[in-house]
Amino acid sequence: MEAEHEPDTRLEEELTEEELEAEQLSELIEAFETGKPGEVLENLDAYHPADAADLLEQLPRSVLSETAELLGEQFPTEILLELRDEYREIVVDNLPDAAISEAVNSLDSDDAALILEDLAEDRQSAILENMEIRDREELERVLAFDEESAGRLMQRDFLAAPEFWTVGQAVDHARANAEDLPDVFFEIYIIDPAFRVVGAVPLHKIMRTPRSVPLGQIAEEIEVEIGPDMDQEEVAYLFQKYDLTSAPVVDESGRLTGMVTIDDVVDVIQEENREDLLALSGVSSAGGFDTVVSSFRSRAPWLLINVFTAFIASGVISMFSATIDSYVALAVLMPVVVALGGNAGSQTLAVSVRGIAERELSGSAARRAIVRELLTAIINGIVFSAAVAVIAFFWFADVRLSLVIAIAMIGTFLWAGLSGILIPLGLQRLGADPAVSSSVFLLTTVDIVGFLSFLGLATLLLL
Repeated sequence: MEAEHEPDTRLEEELTEEELEAEQLSELIEAFETGKPGEVLENLDAYHPADAADLLEQLPRSVLSETAELLGEQFPTEILLELRDEYREIVVDNLPDAAISEAVNSLDSDDAALILEDLAEDRQSAILENMEIRDREELERVLAFDEESAGRLMQRDFLAAPEFWTVGQAVDHARANAEDLPDVFFEIYIIDPAFRVVGAVPLHKIMRTPRSVPLGQIAEEIEVEIGPDMDQEEVAYLFQKYDLTSAPVVDESGRLTGMVTIDDVVDVIQEENREDLLALSGVSSAGGFDTVVSSFRSRAPWLLINVFTAFIASGVISMFSATIDSYVALAVLMPVVVALGGNAGSQTLAVSVRGIAERELSGSAARRAIVRELLTAIINGIVFSAAVAVIAFFWFADVRLSLVIAIAMIGTFLWAGLSGILIPLGLQRLGADPAVSSSVFLLTTVDIVGFLSFLGLATLLLL
């Protein structure tokens, strides 16, 4: 009896969470309707900034805009940074310049650039002009880098020291200049007289080492140095490969200019994964505030391409119209061949694109993957062609038809398995993004091969 009651308990807990979330949202809306900024702030302060951001993202677009206008300069910067891009843009558009300036002045350079890039050029220029020269020049250098480069990710505030400094000197220096330190950092970089990085001392070593020990004695070798023009996806790959928490950014002459930390890299990994997932489906965005028009514009180009590819497949079918007229059962079974082949190819494609993104498919690893997918396709083809052949025999009582669909399915599975890995690898070598265009080529070729093999064999063996 107890075992039967457990699912009901879990369901009750889930419903309680949903009710709690609805209650929190209702309380926030009630606070907003009072028209008092203090009420709204008191409500938001009850949550962690990330949870408060989640709550704000559930508000209608108009209410979120009005909330930003109501709070103005009091809008919490911590919550602003936690908002997803499309929601943060709405808030920033409705905050006064004074609020943006205050937020930018209190943030590390990478987070400040994140907010500034959401602004129109005239507002961005006006805010930069009102900043101190040193801070303005620093942010302008950051904004000059490509949006998806390490230069945008890096913090220009860091802690560096010569190797002859002792642990005590480094700690005293950090305390005396606390306002100039980044909010989050994990190591002290050891530099030579030319400001080139020669090592790093993790903070846990600082905590465990006597004050009199020189930093050079406990410094560790730098695993990775990042260039400011490096793509953020490459940065994320290096962090994953070497298990980094932070890495120095150096200019062309090797001088230390900043650092990238793991908290920013986690955001990059999520962003890149989301982009690849959407690209596989031919969608460029999926924001909560996407309009019908913007959704149409992002999806229509790939659907237009599919119109042409679908007519190519239809043209192949029309070549065998006489065969279909003579053997109507072929029209019934055609979708089975291409549907199973398309699904098999999509499975291989998903694995391949992931492997390419994680740098797992290069050299001998790529060759092994091709062989693996070929053998998998052969096994799948044999198993499922046999199953479909048996079904077709019991349905139509025709041995030759069963033989035709079995052979056609094996061929289609082989093609789907190979093209699912060869197409993205080929596109990568040509410099194209495999996640964006692979699915169009894959599904089109699988349809053509499936129809050709099935209807071609039927023409040879059944008529």
